[in-house]
Amino acid sequence: MNYDIIVIGSGPGGYVAAIRAAQLGFTVAVVERAELGGICLNWGCIPTKALLKSASVFEYLKHAADYGIVAGEVKADFPSIIKRSRGVADQMSKGIRFLLKKNKIEHLQGFGKIKPGKIVEITDEAGLTTEHTARYIILATGARSRELPNLKQDGKKIIGYREAMTLPMQPKSLVVVGSGAIGAEFAYFYNSLGTEVTLIEVLPNIVPIEDEDVSKALERSFKKSGMKVMTGVSVESVDTTGDGCKVIVKTRKGEETIICDIVLSAVGIAANLEGIGLEEVGIATDRGKVIVDDYYKTSVDGYYAIGDIVRGPALAHVASHEGIICVEKIAGKNIDPLDYGNIPGCTYTHPEIASVGMTEKAAREAGYEILVGKFPFTASGKATASGARDGFIKVIFDAKYGEWLGAHMIGENVTELIAEVVVARKLETTGKEIIEAVHPHPTMSEAIMEAVAEAYGECVHL
Repeated sequence: MNYDIIVIGSGPGGYVAAIRAAQLGFTVAVVERAELGGICLNWGCIPTKALLKSASVFEYLKHAADYGIVAGEVKADFPSIIKRSRGVADQMSKGIRFLLKKNKIEHLQGFGKIKPGKIVEITDEAGLTTEHTARYIILATGARSRELPNLKQDGKKIIGYREAMTLPMQPKSLVVVGSGAIGAEFAYFYNSLGTEVTLIEVLPNIVPIEDEDVSKALERSFKKSGMKVMTGVSVESVDTTGDGCKVIVKTRKGEETIICDIVLSAVGIAANLEGIGLEEVGIATDRGKVIVDDYYKTSVDGYYAIGDIVRGPALAHVASHEGIICVEKIAGKNIDPLDYGNIPGCTYTHPEIASVGMTEKAAREAGYEILVGKFPFTASGKATASGARDGFIKVIFDAKYGEWLGAHMIGENVTELIAEVVVARKLETTGKEIIEAVHPHPTMSEAIMEAVAEAYGECVHL
């Protein structure tokens, strides 16, 4: 069969690109060998948030007395928590199936490989192959857990994120290697349920891409909750020959051995480029990523690539926007490239983290004269009433022209607050305009206005 567009991969980049293409009048097919929705809906963003919600509810119940509520003994039913998470993922995957059907997009089940001449070869579970042609082919094959040579995953004792969300039993002890979003979230989840967690980060700060103030605040929170946090530490080897794992780490003081049940490797992701036909077609790559232009066209006409397999933040919302821009450009629309300097990042630990734009350190290194405002949630009436006083809002402005350079948040529901800053920066809103925009009281969101006012020396609540 012939299509206008074939999309290989049905994650948040692939399925969004397919639906937008169908809306624009193209005939579209999506190739997917596993569950519709890709890693995000099935093994990433969505099921992990279901796990984290269970952890949050459990923590609320354990601290019910803080809110004047008398509750009996509370226990975490680990298998039921896992079951709920998988049910949420299944429900969302069915939603993608509905959306594809609604938009008359054909789902081609199997492994997709591109060939010269804008051909996609699909191999099904039985090993049978079919070929389909299209005017345009969009690669959205996503990524997988990256493996280190000295931290090979066996799926049982040394695991990746997939196994971490489907363990049959809750481990008594867990070592998490890597403190990015994935590592930090799983460390929080298991620690909150009572697992003895050690979080290891080779860099000086956990969640290392975040502003240093945020990183330090999260580390304090983790340690307060009983988690062991080790920074500036590398994992040299893991011995899995016994009942558990012996993790040999190198610290500033020398080598140390950590005994645990399971090691979770959360050291990043690797793009899924193998076996999809890039070499046969002649599509250029660089350091494990497909090279594309501002509108995601590869080095070969008719072939495009989006999401985790191209350079840029490996985030679901980034892939979705890339998919939309890609197909709108194919349709001949006059659109702007994606502004990668205004991409929000969120980490769903407790407290949550959200950020966009430059950190304070990056702004200073770039030569800006800056204004910095910081408003702690201890000064927020809503945060105090909610029992969520941990954290703060931090904003950074260019002192000369008033450009909003960045915002960094840690606290309750800050992942819901960051969008205000993203929109404001998109609209080139000044700090004065934020101060003059009336924010509702009492809310967590008014802390953004208070932080901006603090940057300009006008905050009345500090």
